[in-house]
Amino acid sequence: MIRPAQLRNYQLELAGFRKRVTIAAWMVVLLFLLLLARFFYVQVLEYQRYHTLAENNRITIVPTPPNRGLILDRHGVVMAHNYSAYTLELTPSKTGNLEDTINKLAQLVEITPAQRKRFAKLMTESRNFETLPLRTRLTDEEVAKLAANRYRFPGVDVKARLFRQYPLGTTASHVLGYIGRINDADLKRLDDEGVMANYRGSDHIGKVGLEQSYETELHGITGSEQVETDAGGHAIRTLSRTSPISGNNLVLNLDSKLETIAEKAFGSYRGALVAIDPKTGGVLAFVSTPGFDPNLFVDGIDTANWNALNDSPDKPLLNRALRSAYPEGSTIKPFMALAGLSYGVRKPGDTIFDPGYFSLPNSSHRYRDWKAGGHGTVDMHKSIVQSCDTYYYRLANDLGIDRMHAFLSQFGFGKKTGIDLEGEVAGVLPSREWKAKHSKQPWYPGETVIAGIGQGYNLVTPLQLAVATAALANGGTVYRPELVQAIIDSRTGQRRVIPPQVMNQIKISPADLQVVVSAMVDVTRPGGTAVAANVGAPYLIAAKTGTAQVVGIKQGEKYDAKHILAIHRDHAVYIAFAPADAPRIAIAVLVENGMHGGTTAAPIARAVMDYYLLGKLPKGEVIKAPAAAEGGVHAD
Repeated sequence: MIRPAQLRNYQLELAGFRKRVTIAAWMVVLLFLLLLARFFYVQVLEYQRYHTLAENNRITIVPTPPNRGLILDRHGVVMAHNYSAYTLELTPSKTGNLEDTINKLAQLVEITPAQRKRFAKLMTESRNFETLPLRTRLTDEEVAKLAANRYRFPGVDVKARLFRQYPLGTTASHVLGYIGRINDADLKRLDDEGVMANYRGSDHIGKVGLEQSYETELHGITGSEQVETDAGGHAIRTLSRTSPISGNNLVLNLDSKLETIAEKAFGSYRGALVAIDPKTGGVLAFVSTPGFDPNLFVDGIDTANWNALNDSPDKPLLNRALRSAYPEGSTIKPFMALAGLSYGVRKPGDTIFDPGYFSLPNSSHRYRDWKAGGHGTVDMHKSIVQSCDTYYYRLANDLGIDRMHAFLSQFGFGKKTGIDLEGEVAGVLPSREWKAKHSKQPWYPGETVIAGIGQGYNLVTPLQLAVATAALANGGTVYRPELVQAIIDSRTGQRRVIPPQVMNQIKISPADLQVVVSAMVDVTRPGGTAVAANVGAPYLIAAKTGTAQVVGIKQGEKYDAKHILAIHRDHAVYIAFAPADAPRIAIAVLVENGMHGGTTAAPIARAVMDYYLLGKLPKGEVIKAPAAAEGGVHAD
């Protein structure tokens, strides 16, 4: 059956369509309103926040490390300065296959096996995200090659860096020290001191010597640049700049030419020399030989050079003047003589008979004099001139260790001098208390006897001996030894002079001092133990020779240097000041295994005094025009 067709209601369908369109239109309007509200929120209410985020994506703050301050000698000769050079640097965390990257780079620029080893060493000491130098001092041609191929090497950059240079090489290496890359220990210390922000962008810090002890003066203040970058993070242009402030310059009391002469005078010997201005405590020369080339450490020392220095039997990295302590031997005798006079235990004219040995009461043990058969009748003057051991065995026994310790400690023996270098050792000035603390044993009379000639437990650094000699020269004023004479502000050029600092004022009778000094002058004249090295000196020299035992000799045995190993031979020690009637320089010299102070150490001191007092050079030496710092900085 056929059903009839239904007729469509167009009016009803049109009404429904209009209703749907209206709803859709309102929904569109609502969405636009929401979008406009969001635009308003983002563009108006949150404008500052999103503007800052956008700027941070576009602008990078790059720290600008400051120029490190210069180090100059007293005449303005540059001993440490900076220069700029390009370096090839890698960030291990961004380079992917590190070994493959280095091999490909080696096809563009030369990379030696030593440089690869040094880079590997830096890798072990650094964080993975740090930028590390692979090659330094790139030529312009090498820089151009690397720039043209930069797109091939992610994590590889060519950067302009400042490098430290020590133009005098090994001269004064133990004074200047060196800088090295900042390690974890340095970072912790900088963080503890609250100065980490000032080291942003800096890779190096002072490690030893003046570079370390004056780090806060030399480092400077870090600057910054606002740099606009592209999507790849590459700099497009600099938007603003806060200039870094260079570190301050150090002017030393040291005379670099005097330092060079002193170092060369040692020849192949190991040892140390310290020369001091007795009127101020300023250090004129500070030698520890052999030294090392601090330039080796600037880029990170390679394994071969490090092993050569560290494993050398001559120990070139050891600062002997500061950190090695030796028996002072007979150089203690002028101080012992002063102690005897000061306590009234001896008068200048008192005499003893020296048969060549001394024995304590009720003892058969003989403390031998260096001269077999003895010196005969000896007074104080002769005891110093001829270095009579027996005289000082007896004097030490009469004084006792308590008075010896009390008197000698006034000159700085047994304590740090306070010099402006880190790592100083105090040496040993023995006493009952010291021995009880360190060995829990009583003090024995025989130990007092040998302490009277600077043996036994006595240990002194060459620096301490020089400070004590300077105090003897100036009449009893113990100064803090200063390597730095002045600090020059890099911004203003103002010179901040470091004033002499008196550590102690010893009460010494001028008459007693004259007795001792007169005898020390005769040490350098015929009949004295240092006559050979001081013949023809046009100025008066007051001196004392010494020999410090390295190994003990049994009772009844005879010392024969020809039949013992060189490293077991006695050390040669020598102290002097000149001119004796108006002292301008005081010196202590120690020559390891040099045997005799008068023949080995005294000539070294004479060469130093001749140049300082007379401008006289050793034979074969030529004075070259010094390279003074820019601006003509001088510190006479």
